[in-house]
Amino acid sequence: MDPEWLQDLETDEGGEDESRGRLRIPRPAPSPDLRFGGLFSDASMHLPRDEPRGKGQARGMMRSGRLGNTDLSVSRVGFGCSGFGDVFGPTDAPQRLRAVDAALDLGVNFFDTSPYYGLTLSETRLGEALAGRRSRALLSTKCGRYGFAEFDFSAARIRGGLEGSLARLRTDYVDLLLAHDVEFGDERQIVEETIPALRSLQREGKARYIGITGYPVHLLKRIARQAPVDAILTYCRYDLLNQDAGTVLAPFAAEQRIGLISASPLSMGLLTAQGPPDWHPAAKALGRLSDDVARICARHGCEVSDVALRFSLHAPGIDTTLVGAASASQVRAAVEAAETPAPPDLLRAIEERVRQAGLTAWPSGRPENADPEMTAPNSGAPSDAPTS
Repeated sequence: MDPEWLQDLETDEGGEDESRGRLRIPRPAPSPDLRFGGLFSDASMHLPRDEPRGKGQARGMMRSGRLGNTDLSVSRVGFGCSGFGDVFGPTDAPQRLRAVDAALDLGVNFFDTSPYYGLTLSETRLGEALAGRRSRALLSTKCGRYGFAEFDFSAARIRGGLEGSLARLRTDYVDLLLAHDVEFGDERQIVEETIPALRSLQREGKARYIGITGYPVHLLKRIARQAPVDAILTYCRYDLLNQDAGTVLAPFAAEQRIGLISASPLSMGLLTAQGPPDWHPAAKALGRLSDDVARICARHGCEVSDVALRFSLHAPGIDTTLVGAASASQVRAAVEAAETPAPPDLLRAIEERVRQAGLTAWPSGRPENADPEMTAPNSGAPSDAPTS
């Protein structure tokens, strides 16, 4: 990637097109084609390398680091925009704008969305919130999933889907384009058609980097071995209940220099005081386990959501963690959580309870794409889960 491709944003070739509210930015050039310690040990020993704070940068400003082998310097906390699609409840425009303002002011620069979130509502609203300041943000969106049970990973739909996303986001390119929830597609098609289509869009300058997302970590690893990608995003696989992203994906990503993104550190509401939404795919037993974890946190004088954030935001081998935020206070809480790890004695108590529970994942996608431990007969049913 030519590091100078974003030069001269204020010239006639770049700058702001007020008539459309979209940036005319020169097309980017295409990119050239661990084992870790105990999961609840002092995670600060294994943190991704941060870029140093600038001179005089205050505590509370977000640190950033490189996403895999890309030239994207992403904030440790990423802004997950599924909430902009009202999937967790209604939001209003001033609230969303204040959230984005707070994120940018605190150094959170990585924003992730999808046409699936709110059925294009999240993309539209994020584009509105970033109008006039696109150059301050790194934008990630997705393709291939367009509804609860609507998946199309064909090259034609990938291309057409991105054009729609670009219009809604009011931009001419995205920094990262991800095939969304690949476990609901055919593995061979993902490898032989979808990823080559993403690379074609990258060569055209419509996406700086490309990758895949999904829940089954072994499938993600298998696909990336067959068709190299720049980034992998998984969700609910590095939190207080499950750390499979750390054991399965992180060593592979480090070896292959692939960016690794974790989403849903609160396990899509399981690790909150109010509990998960009705659409959550977890079994009832996992809900009871999360209640037990919340009670352990309460005995230590802590809120479970705060502990969950502190734990996930200090994950070893993960470049950035997407935190769903729909308000400025949620953004500030996430940035503060990234500053201080959770208490080790509390994490040990949680670890013991989670170990007793055994399996802490759920089926997602086609049965043939499931992780080895997932054998439930309904594993092919779609999950109505926003993944960031």
